[in-house]
Amino acid sequence: MRHSQRRGRPLRAASLQSPAGRGRLCPGPARLGARPVRAEPRRWHGRGHGAMAAAAGTRCCSRGLAAAAAALPGGGGPGPVPGPGPVPGAAAPATAALYVHWPYCRQRCSYCRFNTYVVPAVDEAAVRACLVREAQALLRLSQVHSVTSVFFGGGTPSLASPSTVAAVLEAVAGAAHLPPAAEVTLEANPSSTSASRLAGFRAAGVNRISIGVQALDDAELRLLGREHTAAEARKAVEAARGLFPGRTSIDLLFGLPGQSRDAWAQRLEAALGLCDHHISLYQLTLERGTALAARVRSGALPAPPQDLLADMYQTARSVLVASGFRHYEVSNFARKGALSTHNLSYWQGDQYIGVGPGAHGRFVPRAEGGCSREARVQTLEPVAWMREVQSQGHGTRSRVVLSPLEQLEELLSLALRTDEGITHERWGHFSPQLSLQAVFGQPGEARALQQEGWLVLDSGGLRCTWAGLAVLDSLLPDLLWQLQRALGAPAERRRDSGKGTSCERP
Repeated sequence: MRHSQRRGRPLRAASLQSPAGRGRLCPGPARLGARPVRAEPRRWHGRGHGAMAAAAGTRCCSRGLAAAAAALPGGGGPGPVPGPGPVPGAAAPATAALYVHWPYCRQRCSYCRFNTYVVPAVDEAAVRACLVREAQALLRLSQVHSVTSVFFGGGTPSLASPSTVAAVLEAVAGAAHLPPAAEVTLEANPSSTSASRLAGFRAAGVNRISIGVQALDDAELRLLGREHTAAEARKAVEAARGLFPGRTSIDLLFGLPGQSRDAWAQRLEAALGLCDHHISLYQLTLERGTALAARVRSGALPAPPQDLLADMYQTARSVLVASGFRHYEVSNFARKGALSTHNLSYWQGDQYIGVGPGAHGRFVPRAEGGCSREARVQTLEPVAWMREVQSQGHGTRSRVVLSPLEQLEELLSLALRTDEGITHERWGHFSPQLSLQAVFGQPGEARALQQEGWLVLDSGGLRCTWAGLAVLDSLLPDLLWQLQRALGAPAERRRDSGKGTSCERP
């Protein structure tokens, strides 16, 4: 899975973009911190492709946390002791994950609104040179000494040649330490995933493959505008499993217009018979401006009922867990320890660097003397991006320093997507003065959610229950509201952030 939400339900979150810049990763309200205003059935999301990981702050920026800690009963409460402490987010300042975006596709799928381009020809040598140069420049800027994982997403990165992948990995290894066992994932479409091509990627340094199967029925694939057939998808997965045993993931969509419960059960059974040890399930997003969304709006195709979507999701969870999979993130399932290391970097708030057109990143630009983690976005359009990389070394379009509150909002929204949730230790990296217990252990929304059976706060940290994970987007508004209050966010901001939101639990 690339770190973007490619195919999930539209999320009511703020600007938590995927590294590919194509979607929102975390469930939540229309704006972070939105106060729920009316009840409606829970609606979930898909990917997290995605992501953004929480950002690290600085010692000087943490004064607000210290003040908030002092104002709470018992000061900072159990957990990290109030005081100077470490720089928030500084537990691993010298490591980062790396996302590399290949923006080109052979054709645009009917549901796609991602930063992808269909062009007559690609000057791969020029794109390769720019990916290499930008990776080197941003790694130097971040001053990370080790890259924990690399993810080639798109677009369709399996259309790139293995030599391009090898060149990028060589550049990464030259600018920082790339451990021999580091996870290196490449997303692939079945139509560009022959055994010989996969062998070339393996020789280039790829050790994990994520295949965009999306459906295992030819009629559904035609509806989605995919260029492969179900037979080609099966052949691609089998070839990948032979070359990457235990490290082949598949993506599958549910909630297609007209898809029935029985049809989804059949697709799920087929996927279980085909998949390796990792599967990502995403509810189809009908994005405005796409051909598929237009057909649904016109009445040519039926919109899936919410109750049906809920049943499909719960059925998938139960079936996969019964088959030995761990439901370790809202949309992701793994068995035999085959979790995605790279995607966990986003969900756990680690630094990551985005390379390529439209890629997103979260890191501290230490080479410039920076001490705060920034949210960074690369220029979207490939030709303009290449021009900027050639002239200045990288194509960064925007950079925003994240406040301590924004960092904690992101951490809360993303880490709660996982079954582990937020540990006290990880929270302490971002908030050394104000403990997790001090914020969410006090009387308020979080305690009520615990009493209702949605959340757990104990010595392990804060996490969703099995029931709570399925309705996370309806829990977050309350939790964000409580976090903002604890950190002394202005009432006006909290009031404004709730406008237009309607996402409460059933």
